[in-house]
Amino acid sequence: MSNAIKQSGAYLEIVSFHLGDQEFCIDIMAIREIRGWAPVTPMPHTPPYVLGLINLRGAVIPVIDMACRLGMKMTEPSERAAIIVTDIAGKLVGLLVEQVSDMMTIRGEDLQPAPEIIPEAQRAFCRGIVALEKSMVCFLNLDTVIADELAQAA
Repeated sequence: MSNAIKQSGAYLEIVSFHLGDQEFCIDIMAIREIRGWAPVTPMPHTPPYVLGLINLRGAVIPVIDMACRLGMKMTEPSERAAIIVTDIAGKLVGLLVEQVSDMMTIRGEDLQPAPEIIPEAQRAFCRGIVALEKSMVCFLNLDTVIADELAQAA
């Protein structure tokens, strides 16, 4: 988590989504668009969390099952499922989520660090924890979550 965000009093725009019984969020600035589920074209010899490819107005982009990528049960696409198309380091990647929940603005100081008891490799996936009134939301670090795909695309 960036101390600059915390100290500057900056506000962050986030989009939250569900994976299983948990809620996660990402920075809205990384999102290119949110679209409904569409079948993907599987690719051989890819990790289980890489579902395949979709054609987005002429651009072929990989789609990652976020639940599987985070070590959870694979997502069963439904009518509520969505593909969040992200632009990370100039690369487009689709993220399959069970459903998009909310758009909200949070203060930088409301972003708490992930507990140190969590191993460093898993903590790297989390920019911080957003404590809301009735729940806690993991603010994902997409650079780390999709680092393997970005490295392969380079």
